[in-house]
Amino acid sequence: MKTERKEENAVVIDVLPMGYVSEQRPAYKREPVVQAVGVDQFKLLELVPKQGADIQIYDRVYIGDAEREKIERVKRRISYEDLTATAKLELPFVIEQIVGENEQRFVDFFNKSVPITPKFHMLHLLPGIGKKLMWEVLEQREKKPFESFADISGRIKSLPHPSRMIVSRILREIEDPDEKYHVFTSR
Repeated sequence: MKTERKEENAVVIDVLPMGYVSEQRPAYKREPVVQAVGVDQFKLLELVPKQGADIQIYDRVYIGDAEREKIERVKRRISYEDLTATAKLELPFVIEQIVGENEQRFVDFFNKSVPITPKFHMLHLLPGIGKKLMWEVLEQREKKPFESFADISGRIKSLPHPSRMIVSRILREIEDPDEKYHVFTSR
């Protein structure tokens, strides 16, 4: 489970240069808004860009405590329901990109996952993994730890796309506010 920390970097999933259309204030009083997803804990964030900053969808922006190049401030954390239609469409692609860039972190999940209760394992949280497949993963990692997604799919024929399973799990944790277990995201 993730510990609650600040996000250092985020990937932009929508840019609203004139702010939200639904906002009641006149257009000249609205501030520009950037919706982004954190790289480390997949937090959904609303950011305020610096004046004149050129920010596009899929840009990685620094949002840590040091001097920021493109972002003035982190306005607030938002829920999946607060995302614009564009942000909801882009979110799966951005998560897939983040998982691909941090492959070792997610391969380590397959290598280090543990039982949650005597009858329920962390691997069961991934869509498509039942008892039989879970035992196959555990047996294979005991022989030799997995080195990559390709290694996982090569050694376990029933898992052709382990990265897609991770992406699906992350999306489920983000989209469902009532999700009990948060393995990759923070509440």
